[in-house]
Order: sequence, then C-alpha cells, then structure tokens
Amino acid sequence: MGSQGRSGPPASGEGEGEGESEGRPGKTKGKGKRRKRGKARSGSGHGPEGAPRSRGAAAHAGLAEQGAGAAREAAVAGSQAAMTTAMATAEEAAGPSLWRLPEELLLLVCSYLDARALGRLAQVCRTLRRVTSYDLPWRRIARASLNAGFSRLGTDLMNSVPVKERVKVSQNWRLGRCREGILLKWRCSQMPWMQLEDNSLYISQANFILAYQFRPDGASLNHRPLGVFAGHDEDVCHFVLANSHIVSAGGSFVTGTACCGHFSPLRIWDLNSGQLMSHLGSDFPPGAGVLDVMYESPSTLLSCGYDTYIRYWDLRTSTRKCVMEWEEPHDSTLYCLQTDGNHLLATGSSYYGVVRLWDRRQRACLHAFPLTSTPLSSPVYCLRFTTTHLYAALSYNLHVLDFKNP
Repeated sequence: MGSQGRSGPPASGEGEGEGESEGRPGKTKGKGKRRKRGKARSGSGHGPEGAPRSRGAAAHAGLAEQGAGAAREAAVAGSQAAMTTAMATAEEAAGPSLWRLPEELLLLVCSYLDARALGRLAQVCRTLRRVTSYDLPWRRIARASLNAGFSRLGTDLMNSVPVKERVKVSQNWRLGRCREGILLKWRCSQMPWMQLEDNSLYISQANFILAYQFRPDGASLNHRPLGVFAGHDEDVCHFVLANSHIVSAGGSFVTGTACCGHFSPLRIWDLNSGQLMSHLGSDFPPGAGVLDVMYESPSTLLSCGYDTYIRYWDLRTSTRKCVMEWEEPHDSTLYCLQTDGNHLLATGSSYYGVVRLWDRRQRACLHAFPLTSTPLSSPVYCLRFTTTHLYAALSYNLHVLDFKNP
C-alpha cells in the first residue's frame, strides 16, 4: 500500500512532464503553422498591408499606360497637322489661291454670278459673306430685275438702299408675293388722283388735295394730314408735283382725247409756238380714247385708254406706229399706268379694281390683283409704286400692296 501511495505522485509528475514536454512542441507547431499562414496571406496579397500596396501599383500602372496612349495620339495629331500645313504650303506655292486675290478682283469675279450662286457663296465664310454684301456683285442682277431701282440706262435711282436688299424684294414682284391693306377710306364715291414725293402722299378728294406722311414701314400713314390744299370749286381729277420748280423754255408735250372722230387721240404740241406738231398713231378705232399718258424720256412715252391696249411710243422712230403694245386680257378699260423706267409696268383696270403687273420683255401679264369684290366694283383711278409698295386709289378706298413683307 505504501508503494502504491508513492507511485501516485511520481506518476502524476511524470504525466505532467510528459504533458509539458508534449504540449510545448504542440504549441510550437501551432505557432509555426500560424506564422506560415500569415506569411502565405501576406505573400498572396490578402493581408491588411498587402492589399493597398497592390491596388496602388495597379492604378499607377494604368495611369502610366493612359499617359503613354495620350502621348502617342498627340504625336499622331501633330504629324497630321504638320502634313496638312505642308500640303497647304505646297498648294499656295503651286499657284495663286482665291484668298490671295485682291478684293477688287474678287468683286469682279462675283459680278458674273447669279443670285443663287452669290447666296451660296455667302455661306462659305465671313470673308466671302462680306464680299457678296457689296453693291457691285448685285448691280448686273438688279438691272435685269423688276423694280430694283435702276433705269434702262443703268442709272441707280436709289443709292441709299443696298442693291442686295432691292434684288430680294424684286423677287416678290416677279412672283406676285405681297400683303394687301387699306390706308384710307372715305364715305362718298370719289375719283381720286395721287402723287408720291419723298415720304409724303398727296391725294385729291373732291375739291381738296390732302398731304399725308408715311410711317417708317411704308405700309401705313399718319391719319392726320400734313396739309390741306383748297381752292377749287369742282373735283380735282389730276395734278402734278414738280419739286417746287416751274419747268420753262422750249419743249413739247402730249395730250390725249376721246377719239370721237377718225383722228388720232394722241397729239404732240410745241410749247414755244403752241402749235400742233404731229399725231401719234393712225390705226386707232373710233372711241379709243386715251385716259393716261406717261413720259419716260423726252422721246419715249406710254399710253393707255378705252381700247384696252397699252402702247409704247418712240418719237425717234415713227409717229404713226407704236414700238410695242400689250392687250388687257379681260377686255377692260385701262384707267391708269405706271412704270419703273425699266422693265416693270403696272396698270389699273375698270372692273373689280384689278391691278396688273407686266414685264415689258413679255407679251402676257405677270400677275393680277383684284382689290374689290362684285358689290363694290370700282375702277382703279390712279396707282403709284415704290421699290417696296404699290398704292392704288379706288372709289372708296386707298389700297396698298406690300411686297417687302408679304
């Protein structure tokens, strides 16, 4: 029993020694495994310190690649620009370009283009837009256009308005694009006559002549008259404005009659002697009276009347036969006419207040504008026009056709 009691503690001590001897190597083995795992994690980049370092390196490498790509693109673009510059220099050295021409030569080249080509050329760049805005490239076009402010001899009658703008409005006259309006109304039926002078309109109403001022748009009037000219006991049918000047000395003038007999209704008189010089025409039918006459020059004039014809006379060629004539298509009496001194001709008919536009280079009428309806049918007693507006005086109204803002 004693021996068994002694053997207890040594057995336990031996167990402890063995446990300790066995536990330490176990702990050492566990720590070694943990260290190996930590090293493996740090080596594989999953550790807390390895992750930021690997990500930063990848971002730095990406930025370096982008910088290198941008540098390559810049080098390619620079080489292309250098090639373009070299080609342009070679072209300039090979021959003169459009931009090296003096402005006078550019204007001369542009003066041979039509309106469509000039419009397209103005869209190329600012330089060509400025060159095509000058008057010189548009003068030839304006002289061939309707009511562009040029006489038959090429004289510019409206220096204050750019030629390009006049050509634009001329297209509206050619195509018949306009906007109709009424400027004045009166209660009683009248036979008005009117004249234009600068920015003023003079119109007769009964035995008075009233002067009105146009507003800046040209399509309306100040309703209060500038002046009232009275002194007639009967209606004023015709009057003439001569810019406050009296025309004197020698010359001749033409009168028109009702042609009741077999004589010509148009007669030329000498102002100095007061004697009849000659008759115009020899084929007028009876009753073909003349209602309006307009001089274009001292030797050329236009006439219209009851026989529904417009006649153009040239006293230098013949006094027995007109140079050219146009017939009213609806067989209406022509009360008045007006011309721009070049290609445009306007007439006023007796029925429905019809205003007709004619191109004197053609026989047929271009456009017709009826200004009244059937119940209020009225002749056009007088008409006048500018490069932008046409004014027609009827029995009860003064009408305007706006070609600038159709």
